[in-house]
Amino acid sequence: FRFKDSLAEDLWRADLVISHAGAGSCLETLEKGKPLIVVTNEKLMNNHQLELAKQLHRDGHVLCCNCSTLVETLRSMDLSTLKPFPPGQPEKFALFLDKVVGFQ
Repeated sequence: FRFKDSLAEDLWRADLVISHAGAGSCLETLEKGKPLIVVTNEKLMNNHQLELAKQLHRDGHVLCCNCSTLVETLRSMDLSTLKPFPPGQPEKFALFLDKVVGFQ
């Protein structure tokens, strides 16, 4: 998609998501419990997307490849090896922030 207000409906219908390694795209997909193949762009400078993709892959939540290895990844993938992504715990962050700011 060039632009779409929300991908939520598409994500709910998807059996598999192939995405770049943007944090929002990865987290929204994983929070919906969808299997995810992250395609990295190794030409980006200061590539935080590559760091995120590698960590999510090391943790077993995504399959990771680049454009030249995507077809092979699709052929050899075993989605049953992916681990569910744990739900967020915003209340812990709120407690931490309260403590730092001095509200506790």
